[in-house]
Formats: sequence, C-alpha cells, structure tokens
Amino acid sequence: MAEASRTPPKISEEDPKARSERIVALAGNPNVGKTTIFNRLTGLRQKTGNYSGVTVERKTGTLTGRDGLPVTIVDVPGTYSLNPQSLDEEVAYRVLIGAIEEARRPDLVVCIVDASNLERNLYLTSQVLDLGEPTVIALNMVDNAEATGVQVDPAALSAALGVPVIPMVAARGEGIDELHAAICGPLPAPAQRSWPLDSRVEEKVASLAHRLEVDLPELLPTQRWSDALRALTQRGASFFEVHHTPSFWSEVQRERDALEAAGVNPEQAEIVGRYQWIGALGGEVVSRSNEPVTTVSDRIDAVLTHRILGPILFFLILGVIFQSVFAWATPFMDLIDGAVSSLGGWVGSGLPEGPVRGLLVDGVIAGVGAVVVFLPQILILFFFLGLLEDTGYMARAAFIMDRVMKRVGLSGRSVVPMLSGFACAIPGIMATRTIDNQRDRLVTIMVIPLMTCSARLPVYTLLIGAFIPAGAFLGFLGYQGLTLLALYLLGIVLAIAAAWVLKRFVVKGERSVFVMELPPYRMPRMRDVLWRMVERSKLFLSRAGTIIFAVAIVLWFLAAYPQAGPKPGIEARQAEIAQLQTQASDPQRAAALAQELAALDDEQAGYALSQSTVGRLGHFIEPAIAPLGFDWKIGIALIASLAAREVAVSALATIYSMQDADESSSRLADRLRSDLDPRTGEPVFTPLVAVSMMVFFVVACQCLATVAVVKRETGTWRWPAFMFGYMTALAWIATFVTRQAGLLLGFV
Repeated sequence: MAEASRTPPKISEEDPKARSERIVALAGNPNVGKTTIFNRLTGLRQKTGNYSGVTVERKTGTLTGRDGLPVTIVDVPGTYSLNPQSLDEEVAYRVLIGAIEEARRPDLVVCIVDASNLERNLYLTSQVLDLGEPTVIALNMVDNAEATGVQVDPAALSAALGVPVIPMVAARGEGIDELHAAICGPLPAPAQRSWPLDSRVEEKVASLAHRLEVDLPELLPTQRWSDALRALTQRGASFFEVHHTPSFWSEVQRERDALEAAGVNPEQAEIVGRYQWIGALGGEVVSRSNEPVTTVSDRIDAVLTHRILGPILFFLILGVIFQSVFAWATPFMDLIDGAVSSLGGWVGSGLPEGPVRGLLVDGVIAGVGAVVVFLPQILILFFFLGLLEDTGYMARAAFIMDRVMKRVGLSGRSVVPMLSGFACAIPGIMATRTIDNQRDRLVTIMVIPLMTCSARLPVYTLLIGAFIPAGAFLGFLGYQGLTLLALYLLGIVLAIAAAWVLKRFVVKGERSVFVMELPPYRMPRMRDVLWRMVERSKLFLSRAGTIIFAVAIVLWFLAAYPQAGPKPGIEARQAEIAQLQTQASDPQRAAALAQELAALDDEQAGYALSQSTVGRLGHFIEPAIAPLGFDWKIGIALIASLAAREVAVSALATIYSMQDADESSSRLADRLRSDLDPRTGEPVFTPLVAVSMMVFFVVACQCLATVAVVKRETGTWRWPAFMFGYMTALAWIATFVTRQAGLLLGFV
C-alpha cells in the first residue's frame, strides 16, 4: 500500500501538452453540479451530439486558455463508478483513458465532488486518480455542506489526495475563476494510489498488468494496472472483452478462479479497500456539527414529498403548467400564424396558377407553417420543465412516483427516464442505461413511448384549441388546460398499467430496490433555462426544416397526382349557376349563387383530392379506422405521422389547403370545424372525433425514430416490433372504447 502524500501537490516542470490544444474532461457523480460548471466554463460555446456507434450523448465546449490556445471541455457522462457495467460507465471510462474515436486522451481531469456527500463521491474520485492522469478536484456545493453542519478542509483534502482541491459554489459562480485558472495553468503531477488492496488480489493484478505490458506496450503503466483490476473484478465487461486478447482473458479467468478457490472475492476486495481508505480520509478532512441541522430543503421536502400532499401538489403544478401553455402562447401563436398566412399570400400573388404555386403555397408553406405555429407552446413547456429540473423538484417527482412504481414491480429508477419522455421518447429510452436490472430496463423502454412527448403537443393543441371550449372550471382551471393535463395523465396511467402487465406476463423478474439522493433546492439559473429553450427550439425547427419539409413536399405530390377530371355532373351545375349569376339582379340572390358556386369549387377540389394517390391510400385504410370515427383524411394524417408525430398537423394542413378552394380561412382549426362529409353532409370533425383522435395519439407508437432507437438499445428487432404492435393495438382499442363511451353519453 502506498502511503497518502502529506505534501502540497507538485506541478510538472515539463509540460509539452500545454503547447497545443488542451483536452479537459469533467467527471463526477450525478447531481454534483457538473452541468452547471460545464455551462459556466463554456457559456454558449457548446456542441451536443452522440458518440459514434452508441446513443450516449456527447457534450463538448470550448474556452480560451493561456496564450490564446483553445481548451476543449468534455462533459463525461455522470456515473457513480468507472466499473463498466452500464453503457454510460463504459463510455465514461473510455473517454477518460482515450479509447474513444472522437477524441484523444484528456490532458486533465476535473473530478467534481459534492462537499455534503464527500465520502460517497470519493469512490469515483479514487478510480479517476488510479488512471494516472493530472487531476483537479472541484469541491462543489460547499454552501450546502455548511448548511447541513458539514465542514470540509480543502487544504487537508488536497494534501491527502496529492492533487489540487478548489472549493466552489458553482450555482453562484464562486470558484469558477479559480477552476478556470487551474484548467489553463500548468498541469499538476498525477497522484499516487493511496487506498489498500488485499495483497493476494494485488499480486494477481500486478501479474495481469505485466501481461498487458507485453500485449499493449503503448498503454500507460497506471492504465495497465487499472485495466487489470477491472478485468479481474468486473464480470461481463464488454469493453474489455473487445479490447483485450482471448489469451489475456484466459489468464484473467485462471487468476479469478485461483482467488475464489482461496476464498477471496476480488470485487469485494476492491470495494472494501476503497471504502476503508475513504472512511479514514473522511474522518481527517470532514467535521460535522454535533447538533442535527434541519435545512430549508428538509422543511420544503416535508411538504412536497408528503405521502398525501406530495402527489396532490405534483398534479396541481402540472395543471398550472399546462394551463399556462395555452394562456401565454396564444398571442405569439397568432403572430406566427399571421406571418405564415401573409407569406403564403405574398408568394401566391407573385406566382401564376399552376404546380409550382401549389407546391410552395399549399405544400411547403401550409405544411411547415402549420407546425411552426406551435413553437411558443413548446418553448413554454420546456421553460417550466427546465425550472422543475434546476430547482431540484424533478428528483422529488421521481421520489413521489416511486411509491406507485413499486406496485407494478419497478422502482423510482424508472421514473427519471419516463419523465424524460415528456421531452422526447428517444433521450428517455437512452436514460434507461442507468437502470442496473436488465428486466426493469427493458420494461421501462417498452412503456416510455406512452409518455406524452413534445411532438404530440402540436396535435393536442390544434384539436383542443379547435374543439374544447375556452371556459374555466371552478372559475380558474381552464377546460383546455385540464384537457391537456388529462392527456398527460392518461399517458402516465397507461404506461404504469402496461409496465404492470409486462412485468408479470412478458418480462418477469424480481422487484428492484431504489435508492435516490435528493439534491438540495436551488434557485434556477435563468441563463441555463433559456439556453435549453433555445436548444429545444433549434431542434424543433430543424425537424420542421427537414422531416416536415420533406413530408410536406411528398404529400403535396401524392395529393396532386394523378390529376382527376371534373366530378360527373359538376361542370353542368357550375355552368348553370354562372348563367343564373348573369341574370340575378337581387344582391342577396347573387351572393347566394356565389356561395353555391364556391361550394361546388370546394366539392371539385375534394373530389380531385380523393382521386389522387394519397386519397386512394386514405380510402384503402378507411375501413380499419372508420369504427373509430375517422375518415380517409384523418387516415392520411395517421400514416404521415409515422415519420414524426407533429407531421400529422402538417399533413392535415396540406390536405385542407388543397381541398379548400376558398383560402380566406387561413387557420387550420377553422377548416377542421367547417369540413363536411360530402356523403352524409355531417361534420368530419366533432368534439368526440377530436377527443378520440387525441386518445389515439396518446397510445399509438407513431415515431419510426423511436422504433430505431429501441432496436439499437435492445440489439434486436424483436422488442421494437413487439412495442409497435402492442401500442398500435392498444391505441385502436382505447380509441374505439372512447368513441363508444362518447356516443352512449350523447356526444357526436
């Protein structure tokens, strides 16, 4: 065992890395303020993407270092350990040792720890130090530690670890300048290992490290030792199995068998050694008040996480959010809608009648504009979600829902990915990588698409705004906001019910245990909240500029061709009315004839649309959706929404733009309300049809991108096919039941 250093950390005299671009990795446990520090350091100079071959998010930023040289900051996935059991942990480890395709090994690691939970954070810290990289410790949240009666001595901690320690309160910007100087300054010397390891395990690790020296001489000695330890203690670590030879693994198995025959558990030996060292170190650098301290967070949690009051307040908060989505967004939506309408009119007036004009006005502008108009509502929704996350309330929501999840055989660990599904199912599914129990992870993946994502919001708000009255229940709860809340709750209830069925009949397994750390409540940093809103708007508009734009063009062509001739008998009727118009002297009679002629024009436009390629496709699937109260035009929207759910709005806008010869009504909601079935003369859209359609969108898996991500996460087409099938069947049944119940209650 190497003794802990009691001297100040040394600075390398020779620093060749400082003469080129520096790579700095931010590592730490979840909820230690890593994202806040990353944003403080990089500001708006950030890029977000995925690492090659995996769905783990890659976030990088830049800052200016010494002599104007750039410094790249890499935000390593938050993890409690570098033992590669989950995909997040594997990627985190690969980033830190430079075994990732996109970037070289970092020159400096900033390990961020929570001062109020130092002992727990030091487990990961000890693993980072073992890698032998220059390291700086960012001791964050010292204010929260002091509020709980905990005092950490940064100087003593620095001397014990052998690396610089910078006390910080990142939420207030305290310590950021010092951290910036440490990142850009001379690199500290790597620390020496200070925790004990069973001598028998130590001997085996040294033997395996020597074998790696022969196989992979380019590895640093510290990395060889670290790799050997992980290979010996971590079973089924896919990263090592890929990157080391079969003969090496044969030797690992022999050494492991020898230890187990001697009654030594190598994994347990590592854990005991690290925590033995952590316990002793904590006693030296941490002092605690003898009197129990009740913090502000504790007092707030007594109410917000209360067994009865907690869920009630949670749903009230959601109700206020959804009501605000309608109340605040309307003026901005009207402004965008007016701009889109003016753009369509300006483009149409400058082009002659023909295919080009139809493509631009009825296809591109009508289709894309019908979705862009909902941008204000999406921004408002993500503004509130950002506030809930930054204040720390989102973790409380997971804690509250844990009581419900236990009843279906899951744990609150599944709640965080499910709540992420409110933004988009794809990051929610990716977030399941933190679930250790693979059965729980699979069940969670199967139900996340039932959570109401932001792509459904344009469909909901279009139908709610058109068919749900704007009045208020009890004088302050708007019917529209309550309807939106009901749709979100329906998705949650169905997701929980589906998890119960899947856990008991499809993916059986034991109930898992959920232990969660609740971060302290903090005032949100508005710059971060607004920045996430900007990022979300860019993503939304990029979808409108790519997927929706492409689908709008394809739909227009399918709706325009083949061109049908006049409807039988309609030309004679049009000629007759035109003749009567020349003879009409009464203004009221002339106006009635003009209105009748306009109706015939709409009838001819509807007939031409029904005879087009997309019309025939809609009529082909109409028998399957007719029991739900849907006509062929709604069927087209359902098919188009497979590309992206919000495309349904674009599809309806394109269809009704081409069907409506009178373009005086620019709002899609007005066209939906006025559309009549030519066969029956009854409205195509009614409040019951609108509610039924919203229920269908709550349940159906109308997102091929989600299906593709499920395939990547599960490694097979079996589970995404199952997910798509059960959700489609459940959507049809739920919609049919909704319609029949509405008819029994007297709705039409």
